[in-house]
Amino acid sequence: MTKQNNVVVTPEVKSCINTLISTVVLPSAATAPESMAVIGGFLGFSSNHFIKRLEGSNVNGWIDSMRAASPTRVKSSDNYQEKCSWILYHPSALKLFDQILFSSKGKQIVFFLDYDGTLSPIVADPDKAFMTRKMRGTLRDVAKHFPTAIVTGRCRDKVFNFVKLAELYYAASHGMDIMGPTKNQSAEKCISDSNKPVLFQPASQFLPMIDEVYKILLEKTKSVSGAMVENNKYCLSVHFRCVDEKSWAPLAEKVRLVLNEYPKLRLTQGRKVLEIRPTIKWDKGKALEFLLESLGYENSNDVFPIYIGDDRTDEDAFKVLRRRGQGVGILVSSVPKETDASYTLQDPSEVENFLRRLVEWKRLNPTSA
Repeated sequence: MTKQNNVVVTPEVKSCINTLISTVVLPSAATAPESMAVIGGFLGFSSNHFIKRLEGSNVNGWIDSMRAASPTRVKSSDNYQEKCSWILYHPSALKLFDQILFSSKGKQIVFFLDYDGTLSPIVADPDKAFMTRKMRGTLRDVAKHFPTAIVTGRCRDKVFNFVKLAELYYAASHGMDIMGPTKNQSAEKCISDSNKPVLFQPASQFLPMIDEVYKILLEKTKSVSGAMVENNKYCLSVHFRCVDEKSWAPLAEKVRLVLNEYPKLRLTQGRKVLEIRPTIKWDKGKALEFLLESLGYENSNDVFPIYIGDDRTDEDAFKVLRRRGQGVGILVSSVPKETDASYTLQDPSEVENFLRRLVEWKRLNPTSA
């Protein structure tokens, strides 16, 4: 039995909460997290309190930001209340699968999927982030029924070599390198009436600068054991997953000093990675909107986008979906993170399960939009 904020949570109550989460009948998937908030309020879990706790844990400085972007685990004693509250406000997309389907009724589902940490596990060596055969097979089946895009920070050639499916859309380099399918697909909606692949590269003029900075960073970071600089064509990634935490500060300082000479480039953080991108107003959210427009759904109410991702950079897409009031964002994470996503999945295996269930549903309901 655990007592916090004068609220006693017994195993029986916890079981009841889990039952409510998995069985509650809601009019739409968009209201599911809000309905979970009612349960949270009943138990004294405040959404604002939870967010403030997260914000309060961050202090100014790159190192704290790097740590915040790369959480590892939740301590059962210190963060019990945050974990419970987070689950209530961001319930499992698997447990509320039927509600998500209900919301998509009569609409065209379109998938947007991050790669690392979503379709493949996060690994120490970014060059070995291979997806499983099972995931590839499921992804191939998904693309047969729904327009499907990979939206990633990786360069397009590299992510294509991982995925190896020509029937997908690829929005690489955080959406700055977009290409449509190069293989005929059976999804209901094609990219355009002319069947021509999408090609959009809004940051082409930055290529010489990015190549120049890449070479400088290779030289500047080679003294930091475990650091790896990846050239993703229209952006750069400085991986510190294999860097001792004591060396994070020197690494961040080296990167900062280099970028001081390049004001047209900006620095952001992801999961154990520093991202360097052009300062243009383009991100994964913009890429999502561009692809929806290319599909003919710019101002349509007949589309249901589902965006699944695990990283801070995916938050731009989650925010777009909230602003549009369409579809759902699903965060892949087993630990609490501040997010604009409505639902969560624990890891790539749950992502595969979710995608497979949608494929099976479509096979049983072939006439559904």
